[in-house]
Formats: sequence, C-alpha cells, structure tokens
Amino acid sequence: MFGDILLPEVNLKRSGAYFESGFECKTDAITANATYFGNTQWAQEYLDFCHRDAHFKSRWLAAAGDWTDKVVIDLGCGPGNIFATLGGKPRLLIGVDVAPGSLELAAKLGYTAVLADAAYTPFRSQVADIVAINASLHHCEDMAAVLREGARLVKPHGVLVTDHDPQLTAWNYKGLAKLMWDARLWIYRAIGHGFHKTGSQQSWGLRTEVHHQPGDGVTREFFHSTLEPLGFEVRVYPHNHRIGADALRGVVGPAQWKYRLGNVLSGRRPSSPTSALSLMCVARRRADPVSAVPAASEQRTPG
Repeated sequence: MFGDILLPEVNLKRSGAYFESGFECKTDAITANATYFGNTQWAQEYLDFCHRDAHFKSRWLAAAGDWTDKVVIDLGCGPGNIFATLGGKPRLLIGVDVAPGSLELAAKLGYTAVLADAAYTPFRSQVADIVAINASLHHCEDMAAVLREGARLVKPHGVLVTDHDPQLTAWNYKGLAKLMWDARLWIYRAIGHGFHKTGSQQSWGLRTEVHHQPGDGVTREFFHSTLEPLGFEVRVYPHNHRIGADALRGVVGPAQWKYRLGNVLSGRRPSSPTSALSLMCVARRRADPVSAVPAASEQRTPG
C-alpha cells in the first residue's frame, strides 16, 4: 500500500481504518487537536461546512493543479476536507493527523490515513508530488518544524501548498478591536451565534488554535526564510476567504464586515494585503541539488 515511501525500519500498525506510527500525545496542542478533531460528530461538522466552497476549490486547483495520478501527502488532513472539495484520482493519497475520529472519516473518502505527528512523519524524503497543509500550521506548537517536515517530503519540481493560516498583521488587533475580540465569546453566547453548538465543543476548539491570537500568526518572512534555504521557489499570496484563483494574481478579495471593522478599529486599511485574513504559500522545489533535509526522526528525538 505504501510502496517504498516509508523510512527504513518503520512498521505501521493497522488500527481499524487507519495506520498508527507509534507516537504519543505529549503536548497540550496535540491533546487538544486529538480531542476536538477526534470527536466524530464535531469532525463531521467540520468536513461538511469548512473549506468546501467554490472559492477554495478554484484557489487550490490554481495553486497545485489536478491531483490525478499524483502522490499527495496531506499534513493535518482532518476528516479530509481538501480532497472532498478538489476530487481527482491521486496515485497515492496519504492523510496525516493526530485525531483518530477524523482519520476514520478521511479513510472513507479514499485517504490512506496515518496517525502521526505532522512534524515527525514516517516517510522518506522527496516522495510526494504535492504536500498540502491547509488550516493546520496554526494548530501546531512549532509551525516551522511542520513546514520543514512538509518541505522534506516534496520531490524535485514538486509543490508544497499551505493555506488558511491567520496572517499576523491582519489578526494583530489594537485598541477597541482587541477589546471586542476578547469579548467575542460572550457576545456569541448572548446572541446565539457561532459555529460551535456547545460550550465543550467551543472550549476544545479554542484550545486547538495555538497560533490564532492577536499578535500571532504567519508572515511572508516566515515562509521565505523557512523554505528558500531548503531549495524552494516561494510565492506568498495574501487573501480573504471569498476569493478563488484570482488570489494568485494578487487579488485580495472581500472580507466579511466583522473583519473589516476589526481592521478599521485597529487603524488599518481593510483592503490592504496586510489586512487579508490568510496567506497562501505556494513553494516549488527546484531541481538543482541543495543540502539534504533529513527526516525529523534523524534530526532530534521527539519530546
């Protein structure tokens, strides 16, 4: 099933619909993500309602192309939202996540699902045509480690695509905007608005958002400084969520009124690229030799 893409001496254990790599949940972030996205009902709601629109599909197809006949590794795959939206017939489609409940749903969609830490995958270097990391980096304590691990897996001429991680400059609310952000949960509860149906669901969901707070998030420099030394040509596209392929032509797209208001109250122009909610990174590995990137298991011991 995995062919020759596994690291030497790696033996994955079958556990129902997915395979286990033998890692242990040792961090608060992994525990939170395993709990929230491991809840089958919550994971199904996420699959049904998130990253399933035409804008998302258009943007991702423009960035990575058709997945048909490709080896694809989806880090932080969740219940399989990307493939459920894009479709295609990959030669091998691997989904990596820490949440068993989500992996069971992903396996039903056609993923070869693997329970593993995205920073320590059990795969050889340079095995994937496409590595996808969607709305996942900000759930990880060490975003750079996960990004480097994704880069390690990309073949020469292959592509690494990340998206839907919060842009630091857009979410760094100031003044009244910061006060409203801090009070948003009370406001949502008062008006009965919000994606989460219960306090427990909301609480666990917030615990997963490790790098989604004012003053935190991804930047252009983060992607360039992490990936260019590893031999990648890097393009970063700021965008709001209701924009498709035009994002790759520099169109930021419209933001919802609450995000426009947040930027206005923070003294920023809402239509500016630095006010865009997300950064999409499209990084292609050059064919010329660069310093080899060893597997995470060879760099340091997980802990």
